[in-house]
Amino acid sequence: MNTKKKDIRALSKEELRDFFVNVGDKAFRGNQVYEWLWNKGIHSFEDMTNISKETRTKLEENFVINHIEVDNFQKSEDGTIKNAVKLFDGLVVESVLIPTATRTTACVSSQVGCSLDCKFCATARLKRMRNLNPDEIYDQVVAIHKESLLYHDRPLSNIVFMGMGEPLMNYKNVLLSIDKITSDEGLGMSPKRITVSTSGVPKMIKKLADDEVRFNLAVSLHSAIQEKREQIMPFAKSFNLVDLRESLEYWYAKTKKIITYEYVVWDGINDTEDDIKALVKFCKFAPSKVNLIEYNPIDDGDFRQADNAAIDLYIEYLEKNRIPVTVRRSRGKDIDAACGQLANKS
Repeated sequence: MNTKKKDIRALSKEELRDFFVNVGDKAFRGNQVYEWLWNKGIHSFEDMTNISKETRTKLEENFVINHIEVDNFQKSEDGTIKNAVKLFDGLVVESVLIPTATRTTACVSSQVGCSLDCKFCATARLKRMRNLNPDEIYDQVVAIHKESLLYHDRPLSNIVFMGMGEPLMNYKNVLLSIDKITSDEGLGMSPKRITVSTSGVPKMIKKLADDEVRFNLAVSLHSAIQEKREQIMPFAKSFNLVDLRESLEYWYAKTKKIITYEYVVWDGINDTEDDIKALVKFCKFAPSKVNLIEYNPIDDGDFRQADNAAIDLYIEYLEKNRIPVTVRRSRGKDIDAACGQLANKS
C-alpha cells in the first residue's frame, strides 16, 4: 500500500484532464486514461498501449491503481463461483457468481464485515472494518463478468448488492459504483438489472427515493411482527417496522417501483399463521413481491429451515392475496457461497 501516491480511480474524468494540462500535456489524455481505467478495466499503467512511455512513467510517479485480486477461487458443483477478493490493504471480502438457465448474477459486497447484527448471518459475526471504495465494488463486478464469459459462455446479466455489509451504510460509495457500472464509459449495464438489498434503514431508503435512483430495492424483512424481528435482527429496535413502512411508502410514492421482500422462514421462529398474516398485511400498503429464501445454516442450531408445509402455507396465503411470491433455492452451499454464509472462512 502506497500512502504517498493518490489512487487514480478516485479522480473524475475532469480531474484527470486537469492533471494532464497542469503537467503540460493535452487534456484529451485524461479521456484516454479514464477509458483504460473504467471501460477496459486495466490494473497497470503499462497496459495503456496507446499512451507514450513517457506519459505512463508520469502516471507511475504520481498515482497508484488500488485494484483487487481474486485471492481464492471456488467453484460449486452447481456452477456457482465464490471469489475471496483481496483488497489493496490486505483485507478480504467475498463475492459470488450465481448461474441459472437464463441469467448469471453477481452478488457483490459493499463493506468489509458488517455493522449490523442479524443473528442468522455469518457476515454479522465479523466486525465492520471499513467501507469499500467505488472502484473495489466495480472490480468485483468486472471479475465476475469475466468469469461468466469464461465458465458460462455469456455476459453477466444481473447484479445484487447482497454480499457482505449493509449497502445503505456505505451509501455514497455504493451509488458511485452503480454510476460507473451503468455508465457507457463503464460497463453500460441497465440499472433495471441491479438490485440493492437492505436490512431496512428508513432514513437512507427515503434518501434513495429523493436521489431518484433507477435500480431496484429489496428489503430483508424476515418478520412483520416487531418483537420477532428484533429477535432475528436486533438492530431493528432502532429501525422499527413503523418507520420502515413509512420509508417504503415514501419510496413507492416517489419511484413507483415495486418493493421486493427477502424472507427466510425458520422452524419455530416465524412459521405460524400469525406470522403469515402479519406479512400479508405488511405487503399490502404498496405493490410488492416476496422472495421466500431457503435458509443456509452457519454452524450452529439456533436457526433451522422450516418444513415444506410452513413454506406452502406462506405461498397459499400470499397467492390468495395476490401478492407475487417465489421460492429461491440456495446455490453454492457446498462452498459456503449461499445467502448468509459469506464469512471469509478462506
